Amino acid sequence: MPALAIRGDIGSEELRRRARRERDGRISARLIAIANALEGMDRARAARLAGMDRQTLRDWVHRYNSDGVAGLCNRPAPGRKPKLTEGQMATLKTVVLAGPDPAVDKIVRWRIVDLCRWVEERWGVSYSETGMLRLLWSLELSHRKTRPRHPQSSEKAQRAFKKGGLLLA
Repeated sequence: MPALAIRGDIGSEELRRRARRERDGRISARLIAIANALEGMDRARAARLAGMDRQTLRDWVHRYNSDGVAGLCNRPAPGRKPKLTEGQMATLKTVVLAGPDPAVDKIVRWRIVDLCRWVEERWGVSYSETGMLRLLWSLELSHRKTRPRHPQSSEKAQRAFKKGGLLLA
């Protein structure tokens, strides 16, 4: 089987120069492996010197041939498909921002447990507390709680304390 041809628009010296400037070590290793192969080194040795398998180098050569140096970057993984649709997530965000209705929901503020229960009752989708927290973070919502305040605290006494003075009378 003939060896896979590597595009020659960028020479091996330029690839090595780019590898030295690259901050990501994985991309740098890929550039060096391709530069070694361009200079005539056999693929197995070029791959081994860059810390990869010959088949892995072949896969990166395919990406390099189709996309150039930009093809050597890792593509983001697709991840798991969300349990809720875009419309359901938008509805959840508006519900969270509006706050619960004490007469209907029987609570005065949303907790993660309450939101998990609400989503399961409404759409039949179950979330763990951690999963619901991550979902809220993806919707650009975060946990905010007002700072507790003692009912007998005095603003005047606090201001005087901050200024370093004593409160007389």
